[in-house]
Amino acid sequence: MYKFCIFIFFAITLTVACSPKIAQPKDATVCEPIGKPISAEKKMSSIPKDPSVRMGKLANGLTYYIKANHKPENRAELRVAVKAGSMQEDPDQQGLAHFIEHMAFNGTTHFSKNELVNYLESVGTRFGPDLNAYTSFDETVYMLQVRTDLQDQFDKGMLILRDWAGGVTFDDQEIDKERGVVISEWRSGLSPDQRMSQKSLPFEYYKSRYAERLPIGDPDIVKNAPYDVVRRFYKDWYRPDLMAVIVVGDFDIDKVEAQIKTQFGDLVAPSVMRSKEPETFPPHDETFAKVITDPEATNSGIQIAYKHKYTQVVNILDYRDRLVYNLYNRMLGRRLTEISRQSNPPFIFGYSGYGQDVGELATYSSFASAEAKNIQRAFKTLLEENQRVLLHGFTDTELEREKATLMRQAEQNVLEQDKQESGRIIGRLIANFLTDAPMPDAAQTLEMYKSLMPTITNFEISQLAPKWITDKNRVIIVTGPDKDKSILPDSVTLVTMLKDVSEEQIPAYVDIDVSAPLLPGSFPPKAVLNVTHDANLDVYHWEFANGVHVTAKPTTFKNDEILMSAYSPGGTSLYDLNKYPSARSASAVINSSGLGTFDATALDKKLSGLRVGVTPFIQERFEGLNGSSSVADKETMMQLIYSYVTAYRKDTVALNSYVSREKSRYMNLLANPQNWFFDKLAHITSSNNPRRGFPSMESYDKINMDDIISIYHDRFADVSDMDFFFVGNFDVDSLQLLTSRYLGALPGGGRKENWKDVGDRYPSGVVDSTFNRGEAPKSLVQIIFHGADTYNPDSAYVLQSLIDIARIKLREELREDKGGVYGVSVSGGQSKYPINQYSIQISFNADPPRTNELITAAKEVIAKMKMDIDPVDIEKITETQRQGRVKDLQQNQFWMGNFINSWMNGTDLAQQVQQAKLEERISRLNKDLLLRTARKYFNDKEVISLSMFPDKS
Repeated sequence: MYKFCIFIFFAITLTVACSPKIAQPKDATVCEPIGKPISAEKKMSSIPKDPSVRMGKLANGLTYYIKANHKPENRAELRVAVKAGSMQEDPDQQGLAHFIEHMAFNGTTHFSKNELVNYLESVGTRFGPDLNAYTSFDETVYMLQVRTDLQDQFDKGMLILRDWAGGVTFDDQEIDKERGVVISEWRSGLSPDQRMSQKSLPFEYYKSRYAERLPIGDPDIVKNAPYDVVRRFYKDWYRPDLMAVIVVGDFDIDKVEAQIKTQFGDLVAPSVMRSKEPETFPPHDETFAKVITDPEATNSGIQIAYKHKYTQVVNILDYRDRLVYNLYNRMLGRRLTEISRQSNPPFIFGYSGYGQDVGELATYSSFASAEAKNIQRAFKTLLEENQRVLLHGFTDTELEREKATLMRQAEQNVLEQDKQESGRIIGRLIANFLTDAPMPDAAQTLEMYKSLMPTITNFEISQLAPKWITDKNRVIIVTGPDKDKSILPDSVTLVTMLKDVSEEQIPAYVDIDVSAPLLPGSFPPKAVLNVTHDANLDVYHWEFANGVHVTAKPTTFKNDEILMSAYSPGGTSLYDLNKYPSARSASAVINSSGLGTFDATALDKKLSGLRVGVTPFIQERFEGLNGSSSVADKETMMQLIYSYVTAYRKDTVALNSYVSREKSRYMNLLANPQNWFFDKLAHITSSNNPRRGFPSMESYDKINMDDIISIYHDRFADVSDMDFFFVGNFDVDSLQLLTSRYLGALPGGGRKENWKDVGDRYPSGVVDSTFNRGEAPKSLVQIIFHGADTYNPDSAYVLQSLIDIARIKLREELREDKGGVYGVSVSGGQSKYPINQYSIQISFNADPPRTNELITAAKEVIAKMKMDIDPVDIEKITETQRQGRVKDLQQNQFWMGNFINSWMNGTDLAQQVQQAKLEERISRLNKDLLLRTARKYFNDKEVISLSMFPDKS
């Protein structure tokens, strides 16, 4: 796979905006610099590094990082990071950095052809989640998870890293086979957004090779590059001084360090070392303002970016600067979210952000997605919010809330420090090698926050505006559908708006008081009834007189996490088609309306600094709530649950905002051929059920506030058939007391109801349809086997195992042997509701001229599976199941998902989760059973085959 930054979708965790000058009128809320001072010596001191990370450099220049971590147990994350990507390609190599990444899985010194993937799958490694790689502009990173309780497997993993670093063989035949796979990946990315981004990059990365060196490259070069040109990139850039080996996991550090020195110490750099020069970004006085449209674009957007030179975070002062940026970003982000909640909002969503874009380029940008007719209004709103900050800064209450939120995040990271998974930790070490990013541990980060946060003032935050917004190096990009080009603002209008808004006197932002209690009144405990404890699973059950049932599993998988879900039968299925649009939207509108005396914005502010959230839902067959909290905030979670049942708000502003944003989001959705295809698929597979497919514009006109309130009240007014599930780090007695006070007090009148079957059914017989849509040279394929069945956990397991094998065989045939696809999705299984049935879905995209060939090949794979099942494949999928279950059992989310599935299907929880039960099922899984299953479920008489090709014109 490959990664690269796209201007329009600049993704960072910070949100920020600013203005070109600082003014301080009499009523300004800008604070004077009264924060606690920080000494000059401390400012220049270095940022602490995680003391548990062992770093070193071999004589050949290779860097290594090692950290012991015991989550998950008996596992290690292995990485090879290379400071070389598409920016290091010669003109005749565009796309080959990414191609090299692919070739690393297709033949190395110790694993010929596909043996590397075959071996790893045989020991339970999943291709994708556990084994992967990516290529970006400036780096390539290889990723592998291995076991550490079996030394041979760990050693093999380290051997694979060594082969990636210096032992890729580049067999001519394998190169030619992989060309098609990489072209298929290129084809997968073809879209209206991709086409518009290609047109914006020359302005974003003005006179820089970044605009010409997208990692996916030039398909003609990928197809035709001579073998020696491919090998040349590997020889030039895969060298020890540009590499790091990074290992995090459950092992002995000393042994791993010795192993790295032994295995990687013999890597030799090429005799001629090519220089790796940083790319420059020439300045431009002109403001580039461009309107870019596409016939298949589904939405419109506008972004203004101000380009700057990125500076590294070297010392405490730099680190403090990033905190200042973050606070600014978060405060403005809250304001933009508040605007999006207006009755007739100017945009669907908006953000502003400052951060590193690529290389030495930093970008401050403001972006909004909006309906085409609102683009000019959205742009004006973004500029005005920048101007508001420029003139008045932020309020003290805004700043204190964001400081509290960041401090709470840092505190929680310390609480979870010993429960952080290796896969999350290793990212910090990779970033340190690739970009010199800071690498403190959680405790060091918290100490820096405690020291630095009090020194930060609103005054200095407001000083960022003139630094970031300038009258040079500006780029404005408008994107949208071709059909809306006439109503989008032109370049002259956009540039004129910059000047006009900069001269406006925008009033100060007025914050609101959120000091009132979230839930007034007292809640005495109700009697806890029928308490039971399953000692085998350590699961508790109890109930209350109102009918509420509680299932709770205390865990220590996370130190500061409690998950909650609640389910009750009913859902939108109980409402006719006239009420269905309101039923479908009711929970989203209520969730956007706030609670009690707090609207949505006030509620967000009230909960700032807390680690808690609850969201109501109304699905087709069920309604309920999902939520989570820290240990300290679990009572607040209970209060939110109680409020969403009893204190929801009737807010017409929230309804109007929701409808406006949803219409903007969906009005052009079917212009994208892929969306059109999946909408068509939804209608065909449901026999044209009107509840399937994307919502129409007319359906939003049927939504009204009275129906929203009536339906939501109907779903939640009686909780006597609602089951609550809790998983996480809690004391059972404490949880019982809290549930007795809040859940036991919920209204319950003894109602027992069920959902209704809405009648969507697969069409009977064989359906084979072909469509033509879109301009991109790619086709989409869906093959669905389906039929009646009787749900049973044991037969469901066998069917899932068959699907797992089909996924391997189809990948081997269509990707590895034929080089025709980048990936094949295979999914499905048994379902009990609304009727007992099964389905198996196979999907891929392909080169149009090869599509029928690949469909035939896929069907031949399925036909062969009815005749023979390779025992090697059975071993692969069962070992993956074993290893997956070991890891899953240590995850709160796994237990929560199985609580819900057990409740929905009426199955025994122990039969779903226990390792012993899985082993029992594995012991019965054999070739004959799988062959019978394949012949039953791959039924050629009940199959849907859909293909979409480009327009014939």
